[in-house]
Amino acid sequence: MRLDRDAGKPPRWLRRLAIVSGAFLLLWLGGLARFVADIPLRPDPANQVADGIVVLTGGPARIAAGLALLKAKKGKRMLISGVHPGTSKAMIAALVKPSDGLIACCTDLGFTATDTRGNAVETAKWAAMEGYRSLYVVTATYHMPRALLEMQRHMPHVKLYPYPVFPKPFGLTTPWAFGQVLPLIVVEYEKYIAALISDRFDAWSGFDLGHWLYSFWGEL
Repeated sequence: MRLDRDAGKPPRWLRRLAIVSGAFLLLWLGGLARFVADIPLRPDPANQVADGIVVLTGGPARIAAGLALLKAKKGKRMLISGVHPGTSKAMIAALVKPSDGLIACCTDLGFTATDTRGNAVETAKWAAMEGYRSLYVVTATYHMPRALLEMQRHMPHVKLYPYPVFPKPFGLTTPWAFGQVLPLIVVEYEKYIAALISDRFDAWSGFDLGHWLYSFWGEL
């Protein structure tokens, strides 16, 4: 009779695998929902005055936002991190007219970073050289959680003020706009998980897992 009841049922190991997979899927979806909820939908007012400003490259809008902070005297100098080799200050100034001479006088270019972790390393060196203890961090809104995670990892004693920039579809409430940004958010969420695991594992083991993940995954 027992054999008859079990006839046609999936094997026990397959049922257990389905339960475990379902639990991981629910955990992943819950984390994604929390990640989306933490992405700012509007810029915060720049009420604080920091020592410096760092802009993570990714488009003229980010540089323009950093220049606005610099012009408002929210920082003494600005670093543009991850600049392509061969790019000059004059070339950048031409992209964000008018720059009011702030790029020529008060902006430094970082050429060594090729990913988010490299941005954090480059910024930490710059902040230490300048003696800065507080920074505005300017990057895209969806990129901010991972950028702050890496910055805090490499500059634990520096106060960070996020200043997100909003690509065009962000902030729009139409289903079409949400469908546009959802794939980008999912990819960024997975990269954030990898960076978070790397951060926790490295702190526990002393092994540089982050270096291996960045080499394996490419741009993190």
